[in-house]
Amino acid sequence: MPTGWFSRRILLASMGSVLLPDPGLGQRARVRRIALLFANTQPFEEALRALGYHPEELSFEIRTAEGDNARLPALAAELVQLAPEVIVTGSSAAALAAKNATSTIPIVSAFTADPVGSGLAVSLARPGGNVTGLSNIQEDTVGKELELLKTAAPLASRVAVLTNPTNPSHVASLRAAHEAAKVLGLELSIVEVRTAADVEGAAVRIRDRRADAILVLADPLFSVERKRIADLASAQKLPATYGFREHVLAGGLMSYGPDLKDSFRRAAVYVDKILKGAKPADLAFEQPTKFNLVIDIRTANALGLTIPPALLARADEIIE
Repeated sequence: MPTGWFSRRILLASMGSVLLPDPGLGQRARVRRIALLFANTQPFEEALRALGYHPEELSFEIRTAEGDNARLPALAAELVQLAPEVIVTGSSAAALAAKNATSTIPIVSAFTADPVGSGLAVSLARPGGNVTGLSNIQEDTVGKELELLKTAAPLASRVAVLTNPTNPSHVASLRAAHEAAKVLGLELSIVEVRTAADVEGAAVRIRDRRADAILVLADPLFSVERKRIADLASAQKLPATYGFREHVLAGGLMSYGPDLKDSFRRAAVYVDKILKGAKPADLAFEQPTKFNLVIDIRTANALGLTIPPALLARADEIIE
């Protein structure tokens, strides 16, 4: 099995054996086969258990592209061949890969930037196909991220935007970023990163273009490489903003966006409904109702920034 690929089955009996019943169940458990096309599965699995599923009822097949979107089609095709009852994905690119691999197996996306624009759904209210889940439209928040970044670093005028051209949602996000930059009086410098090997080169381009700050668009690759990206920003003394709290925990300055772990917990609710007979076509895409602003004061101090009290007052979480 290639490096980085792994799968896990949570079963109590060997192949071909009868499952031992849990005394709490009162009957033999039916094993539900679920395919997961993302890395951090813990919040999702915990949410299923909270919904009443016992470990012996669940069989997980897990694949991760480790941030490399080019691997997603092959991984999705492999999971489809295993005939799971439902496939859960963790990004827009993964959802598209899964949909291209099957039109019949239900797909739940825990993070989809633009399900209608990307062709995953006919509408948010009635998806109409085999894909549903959470719609975290980054183009609606990227302008706010730039506004917050400008507030934290008022002297910044040129912002490097880290984008992955293999991420289909980044087209709309970049368009929204350019529109917001005009209003804020910012100049954007687009820096493309396709693979982990491109991160160091991106740091050189950011330095050569004399950027004053960095906007990192939400992307699985950037999540995997969040420590390296935070380190390169710190090394160049550049304030940076991100879409997820996990980046701040890795040393980033600030983030604004939905709770990623909560999205995976909500995805478990969709899976529960589908396992009980609901059709993805009839399950509306859910949009986040709350966005969290997280600021790391330690990183701000290291960058020589004094975060305005008004911005700190708006923060949902301050790391000191």
